[in-house]
Amino acid sequence: MREGFIRPPNHVNFEAKKLFENAGQIIDGSIAYINLKGGGPVEQHTHEHNHLFIVTKGEAKVLLGEEEVIIHQDEAFLVKGTIPHSVWSNQEQETVMIGISVK
Repeated sequence: MREGFIRPPNHVNFEAKKLFENAGQIIDGSIAYINLKGGGPVEQHTHEHNHLFIVTKGEAKVLLGEEEVIIHQDEAFLVKGTIPHSVWSNQEQETVMIGISVK
């Protein structure tokens, strides 16, 4: 079984991992494919809504002002929109990430 995953009761050949709890009201969602040295925006930005990022393949680096957070495959991270931020691939191969905008 994959690390951090469980097999829910009455499931067969099924592994699950909770990625987030209540994160707010969903505004929209998208999928991103980020290649080597790809990401953005180049200048960190802010806005009223938050981003819930879920990495499904690879590894992403979130810049939060002077701080750096790495999101590994099968992990999620909530970025407060009021903190200057940008998101970049953090590896040689393609990173695939789901982005959900929430209030």
